[in-house]
Amino acid sequence: MVLLQPDPFLNELTSMYERHKENGSVWVTLKRSSMKSKLRRMKMDSSGEVIEHRCLVRATNGKKTISTSLSAKDHLKFQASYATILKAHMSALKKRERRDKKKNTIGGDKKV
Repeated sequence: MVLLQPDPFLNELTSMYERHKENGSVWVTLKRSSMKSKLRRMKMDSSGEVIEHRCLVRATNGKKTISTSLSAKDHLKFQASYATILKAHMSALKKRERRDKKKNTIGGDKKV
């Protein structure tokens, strides 16, 4: 697993989506993490130190895994960029047709 800065992570994520456009999958997971071992966290808790929790973002295609760690101040910028990438690579999804409710009624069965 490779831990990248947020911008290179987004670039690599984009290339992963491009490589798997026709077939294959890319999984993205987000979780809360302090990026410290359990023993270290316990020592920090007992000494009264504040633990900074970050957001760990991982992406994998089954063979290659990349990840990044975000602080609270980086979160909004990353989220906007990530949403743009997702919208750009969802072209394979079909748009559902809306059914008109008036066309579905038979004859003059109207409720008053």
